[in-house]
Amino acid sequence: MSNWNRYLMGAALLLSSLAFAEAPDVDEVVSRANAASFYAGADGRSEARMRIVDARGREQVRQFTLLRRNGDEGRQQYLVVFSRPSDVRGTVFLVHKDPEADDDRWLYLPGLDRVRRIAPGDERTSFVGSHVYYEDVSGRHIGADAHELVAVADEHYVIRSVPKDQGSVEFAAFTTWVDRETWLPMRAEYEKADGTVFRRMEILEVEDIDGYPTGTRMRMEDLDSGGHTLVEFRFSAYDLGMPESVFTERSLRNPPRQWLQR
Repeated sequence: MSNWNRYLMGAALLLSSLAFAEAPDVDEVVSRANAASFYAGADGRSEARMRIVDARGREQVRQFTLLRRNGDEGRQQYLVVFSRPSDVRGTVFLVHKDPEADDDRWLYLPGLDRVRRIAPGDERTSFVGSHVYYEDVSGRHIGADAHELVAVADEHYVIRSVPKDQGSVEFAAFTTWVDRETWLPMRAEYEKADGTVFRRMEILEVEDIDGYPTGTRMRMEDLDSGGHTLVEFRFSAYDLGMPESVFTERSLRNPPRQWLQR
């Protein structure tokens, strides 16, 4: 190795060490990424179009409106109301999120006129036939995993997370690339025990909405099956003043039209 190459390698190692030394604590990065993804504003509303594509290129479309309200000490409430296609129209998903306990989740199925409680073990199952999971909609509890800052790049903090309860999830670990400016998690890759990446999330577009960086196009891939789901968010708005009464079991059968219309 030439002296010049040794110099370059040494400089690279020095810069890498300085970047780590100046980086925030990993818990701060994870906390701020979680806040940027799921807690922007006091509340929020978005209209979403979900395109579900299987390995053979066959496509299904789902449209829904998502309402979200923040509570005290990290608690949140979500209401997701489906409008298209006709076979899922009127389906409603309700979440009461508690960082210190299991979330309460309900699904209303209009065809059966039935409310189904979603058990904690079902949180990582398909959300209305897509490659998105129920847990992806409102977020995974940050305390459920052990986190490590493994790299500091020019644009991203790279976090590796290992579930504390391996038996409760289908992945062995996941790696997240957090944007250093917006704090949004721009990519996440989920691994099997042998290190193979089998599931990937990517934010494809970001817009500033009401002063909050917002992911407006997201892609979730199943690398085993070859299918993917593309979610596009439109007409997003924050700090609307939604009352807590919007997020009750009553709204499962009677969604609040006032807040669903833009």
